[in-house]
Amino acid sequence: MGVILYFTSVSSNLEVKKHQQKILLVLDGKKIPYQTIDIALSEDSKGKMREVAGNDKALPPQFANDDTYCGDFAAFEEAVENETVEEFLKLK
Repeated sequence: MGVILYFTSVSSNLEVKKHQQKILLVLDGKKIPYQTIDIALSEDSKGKMREVAGNDKALPPQFANDDTYCGDFAAFEEAVENETVEEFLKLK
């Protein structure tokens, strides 16, 4: 499976939409393969995201590598700034 991006296609929060767009631009730009899981389509997906994150109030976007939690958008953004995205996504 590899890198999983938990996101939502249904959000009235403009900031969440911007974060998700930035994530896709970075992952596609770095040619990092990933799978997206839309938590808006299934309560099970939302539950899985929160289980992997270890936080029953976690909100998208969240990252995992298979069932290993990587972090949230703030951690991703820090990894982009530090040029450690591959390490953040547990690819190295």
